[in-house]
Amino acid sequence: MSRPLAEIIRKNWRQLAGLARVVWDELTLDELIKSEGDAQKLTTLIEQRYQMPRGDAEKQVLSFFERHRTS
Repeated sequence: MSRPLAEIIRKNWRQLAGLARVVWDELTLDELIKSEGDAQKLTTLIEQRYQMPRGDAEKQVLSFFERHRTS
């Protein structure tokens, strides 16, 4: 059985933060690292920085996490 996606993302977040920086270039690498791969923290950062509805930010985060799922 595979581990939950949130656990996988948090475990690999240091490596994924660089990829996230490419996607959300208005966020700093430091901000991304400090979010610790937590979907809610990352969603809030994106929502605020890009001034987008929370639902849109959540979709972007989920899509990113799904694309970068590792087992």
